Amino acid sequence: MAAKDSLHFQVKNALVKDGWTITDDPFVIEYEGIRLKADLGAEKIFAAEKDECKIVVEIKVFGGLSFFYELHNATGQYCNYRALLGETNPDREIWLAVPLKIYQSEFQKKATQKIIADLKIKILVYEPEREVIAKWIK
Repeated sequence: MAAKDSLHFQVKNALVKDGWTITDDPFVIEYEGIRLKADLGAEKIFAAEKDECKIVVEIKVFGGLSFFYELHNATGQYCNYRALLGETNPDREIWLAVPLKIYQSEFQKKATQKIIADLKIKILVYEPEREVIAKWIK
């Protein structure tokens, strides 16, 4: 089993506090003999619209020596998951979970913003200390 990021449980708790039901931990993506594991699957019912939203969340800490090396790996992983989800679970959206402090520093740089925009990556910003979702960025 793949190792969980150090803030896995904080993100999971933040989603639950935000009204999400965790459906998978991990969320398994299987396609043509390939088996990948994203961190979480969750769903939420929006009563006003009588609509259900299903997501897959890949959690990243970005605590290594090189932010851009980790961003490179995270975006590649995200894009791979998104491509295979389109085939196996087209009703689910993939989100990249990023700690608030990293979002406020590294994700404000023009290079990071350019990469995220070009790759159309959805960002879930979380506060690990308070175990809450700070924002959703499409």
